[in-house]
Amino acid sequence: MGLKTAQYQAIMREYEKQQMKNHDILNSHYKKVYETIPEYRSLDESISSLSVEHGKRLLEGDKTAVDNLKNKLAFIRQRKEELLTEAGFPSDYLEPIYLCKDCHDTGYIENEKCHCFKQAIIDLLYEQSNLKGILEEENFSHFSFDFYSSNFVDPKSGLTAKESAKNAYNIAKEFVADFDKKFQNLFLLGDVGVGKTFLTNCIAKELIDQGFSVLYMSASGFFSALADKAFGKDDIDADNIYDLIHTCDLLIIDDLGTEYTNTFVSSQFFTCINERLLAKRSTIISTNLSLDSLADLYTERSFSRITSNYTMIRLFGDDIRLAMKLKKR
Repeated sequence: MGLKTAQYQAIMREYEKQQMKNHDILNSHYKKVYETIPEYRSLDESISSLSVEHGKRLLEGDKTAVDNLKNKLAFIRQRKEELLTEAGFPSDYLEPIYLCKDCHDTGYIENEKCHCFKQAIIDLLYEQSNLKGILEEENFSHFSFDFYSSNFVDPKSGLTAKESAKNAYNIAKEFVADFDKKFQNLFLLGDVGVGKTFLTNCIAKELIDQGFSVLYMSASGFFSALADKAFGKDDIDADNIYDLIHTCDLLIIDDLGTEYTNTFVSSQFFTCINERLLAKRSTIISTNLSLDSLADLYTERSFSRITSNYTMIRLFGDDIRLAMKLKKR
């Protein structure tokens, strides 16, 4: 999974196409206005001659030239607005057109990637990982409690599997609803097949639809990307994924604990989740492991950060994946 140089260039070409499209649309607007309101075109043409005329007067020593020009331009601007309104055009009909008003369809804001550029990168990553296809099926509209038993009771919490699933569902919905107002992180625990990944995909779909940048990574892919950067893999692929891991609005790390664990992995894991906490960028982690096992694998520092800053969601019950396969038969 990753962004290749050709893909990066493809994104930039899309920005160039968008800029050309915006330019053509604006030109068509001007053409329509000029055809409908001849006086508007005359006023536009007069601006250039007025500027030249008052420039000459300023060079000749006329100290009132600048103020006179400002007054005349203000009158022209007001008259143009009146003409547009009288002809039934929207007041912003001749304003520059941008799909992204933050970066003006350049992809960058002061040499930093715009959120729309990051989302374009993530869209490509989703295409490559086939997650977009998954999100068409795994979303809140397809979430069902029918696969969770009312008879399966957890001895620790006293909740049934269905009650636990409803609690998890409500937390996930609140997470989405408050995403841009409240900094939150989620930690999902449970055996294989109880719906952890499905629930994170539901959240991802909702936030992507709202325009937030979401990056989904398996634990093995996540640590592989960090290793590529740490060990000097100098290419745009490693750089972009590393940047997205730390700057995307929501990072999802799925199946933590399935990767090979060593000192490097533990250190990189702590650094990443700590930096995202400091930057107040949300993270969702899912795992099949118990909290005790996680503390042993990823050090007490990481365990402390998670237990102190993440909302714990525990799912349990029968293997939903197996149940769904049997139902389809």
